[in-house]
Amino acid sequence: MRIGLTGGIATGKSTVSKMLASRGVHIVDADIIARDVMNPGQPLLAVVADRFGSEFLLPEGGLDRRRMAEHIFNRPEEREALNAIVHPAIRAEIRGQVEAAEAADPTGIVAADIPLLYESGLEDLYEKIVVVYVPRAVQLERLTSRDGLTPEQAEGRLNAQLDIEEKKRRADFVIDNSGTLEETRRQVEELLEQWVAR
Repeated sequence: MRIGLTGGIATGKSTVSKMLASRGVHIVDADIIARDVMNPGQPLLAVVADRFGSEFLLPEGGLDRRRMAEHIFNRPEEREALNAIVHPAIRAEIRGQVEAAEAADPTGIVAADIPLLYESGLEDLYEKIVVVYVPRAVQLERLTSRDGLTPEQAEGRLNAQLDIEEKKRRADFVIDNSGTLEETRRQVEELLEQWVAR
């Protein structure tokens, strides 16, 4: 069974992902893949440096993620330029890892953890989509307290993604992560029971 796992920034997707992994679900993590394709020496990094400038590289040769994030979040055309470079490579690697996991365990469950699943138009690749949800106000509060962003920066990050209410509306399953960890875990368990029953 092939699941797409998504949510919004600061909704707690990693928490749900870890809960699923602890129950034997094979996780393919788009964030890890996105980091790996931008490691020093990767051909994609040279393309990014050519397009955006070497000031976006760290002294040791990797991508300066914080600087790039600040650069693209309120510049849609720059964000699109970056996405056009990196998304095809990330997509191909996700697909490869999902297929490898399915080949290794044909009766297992594979969940691709993709923050921008809807934004990238990837929902058709998965049997079911799970959205990890908290209300926008909770996202903002978490971004300002957890990540030390100003309210304006937090709003910019949220505005760069599809609204969480729209993601919730389009989901096959919603895990509401605005309560306690135990409440979230219970929802994950219920979901797994449904999948196993299938």
